[in-house]
Amino acid sequence: MSAVCITGATSGIGKAAAARFIKEGWQVVGTGRREERLHALKRNLGDRFLPLPLDVRDNKAVVSAFASLPPAFTPLDALINCAGLALGREPAWEASLEDWDTMVATNINGLYYCTHAVLGEMVARGKGHIINVGSISGNYAYPGGNIYGATKAFVKMFSKNLRCDLHGTGVRVTNIEPGMLNSEFSTVRFKGDAEKAAALYREVDPLAPDDVADILYYVATVPPHVNISCVEVMPTCQSNGGTRIAKRR
Repeated sequence: MSAVCITGATSGIGKAAAARFIKEGWQVVGTGRREERLHALKRNLGDRFLPLPLDVRDNKAVVSAFASLPPAFTPLDALINCAGLALGREPAWEASLEDWDTMVATNINGLYYCTHAVLGEMVARGKGHIINVGSISGNYAYPGGNIYGATKAFVKMFSKNLRCDLHGTGVRVTNIEPGMLNSEFSTVRFKGDAEKAAALYREVDPLAPDDVADILYYVATVPPHVNISCVEVMPTCQSNGGTRIAKRR
């Protein structure tokens, strides 16, 4: 029976992915800081879901958590790094330094802490899959993206460099890069302002977490000799545009 660990399983893409992998018969370890949400997932998803309260920003806690997984949920065939967030859309000089630090600690440090915790066993076994949830924000700059986009550019290059290091080991690496997606992510970004978050999606048809969960399951289940390195996915209503021009006043 296959086993996967999904970080950030309490909402959005992580939550949808947990349900999808459970549906397909996998054992799923779901991590998150909101313990009550994890236990609600356990009630909904059943005994093949293991709630693992964890703040991925705490490396000691990460190492301890992965070392203590019960036999029914090991070895891990895949790690899906979903935990991440965006905070604010202010221009850089008005942005909160605390928000920047939180994004770096979660989107960068937390991702590589979890990855490092599982890589040794995967390499020793000659099998495993690191699946990172990046963003098109790591490919295309936009006003207010500042640190968030930079963290997702890190995810992109970290994924590529992992592929180089893991060459010949049998361990695969994939980076999924979603575009506009309607989830709790936007409410978090606007510090709980649901109206401001909802305004982003009026009169458009964005991606849903289930759309990305389908892609995560697909890339995790292609034959072992196939490595899907990167998937950039946008809703039909979105495309990357040209550069902006500021005219003299």
